[in-house]
Amino acid sequence: MADNLNNRGPQDASKVNVGEDWEVAYWTKKFGVSAEELKQAVKQVGTSAEAIGKHFNK
Repeated sequence: MADNLNNRGPQDASKVNVGEDWEVAYWTKKFGVSAEELKQAVKQVGTSAEAIGKHFNK
C-alpha cells in the first residue's frame, strides 16, 4: 500500500521523533518552539507528545 502524501502529521502522533527533520518541523510548529527547545524537552521528559505538551504549557 502506498503512503498517503496528503498526511503531513507524524507517523505516531503520541511520540515525538527528533530524528526526522520533517517531524521536528511538525512538532516545533505545533508547540510554537524552536528545534533546540524541542530537543531539550525530549531529553528532559521523553518522547511522549503529551508530556512535552505539558512541559511547554507550564
